[in-house]
Amino acid sequence: AQVMRGVIEEKTNRVIEVIVSSVKPFQLMLGKILGVGLVGLTQFMLWIVLSTVVTNVAEKAFTQTEVQTEQSSNSTQKTGDKNSIKQTQMPVSNPVMSFLNSLKGINYGYIVGCFIFYFLSGYLLYSALFAAVGSAVDSETETQQFMFPITLPLLFTYILSFAFLVNNPDSTLAFWLSVIPFTAPIAMMVRIPFGVPGWQLALSMLLMVAGFIFTTWVAARIYRVGVLMYGKKTSYKELAKWFFYKE
Repeated sequence: AQVMRGVIEEKTNRVIEVIVSSVKPFQLMLGKILGVGLVGLTQFMLWIVLSTVVTNVAEKAFTQTEVQTEQSSNSTQKTGDKNSIKQTQMPVSNPVMSFLNSLKGINYGYIVGCFIFYFLSGYLLYSALFAAVGSAVDSETETQQFMFPITLPLLFTYILSFAFLVNNPDSTLAFWLSVIPFTAPIAMMVRIPFGVPGWQLALSMLLMVAGFIFTTWVAARIYRVGVLMYGKKTSYKELAKWFFYKE
């Protein structure tokens, strides 16, 4: 959506006419998409670093507290009444430490690597479509008719993730949702913690790359015409005409 707003703002202010005289519309669209995407990726990496630091600090703090508690308990037993020590005491597990220890068993490299891929590929795929929408309208109020069909697959998959995919990660529906480019960024990331066959992951990634290339090509053909169109309410029929325009 940020890419779409940027395109609409440049188009409304007529800045786009000056920029297009220096670079090709496709280069402008791709540069805008990549720029915003790198900002999002940088923010995600900062979250990863911060989460790692917080987890390590918490683990050290709770480990030190647990050691001090155990030493204090041993000291109390030595100085207390010997008759009261004869009762067998079962060790009490610390739920926080159990949670932190469970985090160590997660393959962070695999999950983070998959997340970065699906974040970037999904972002590039949808941003290309939003850039095309931004080039086709003159204000954000005109984008509603185009935005809903684009965001519908994401909303559909998000709802199914909680209602179905979490409980049935290996079902046929889960497989198809994880290989269709418009739904894979969410569906596959839901399935990955439960284990996904390598060939399904490879197929999903291959189709994501192909989907990005295709949507970028379609969006670029609409973008090159739409950025220079003003004062006309755009319809799907009009977008089809722009797509088939010859340079």
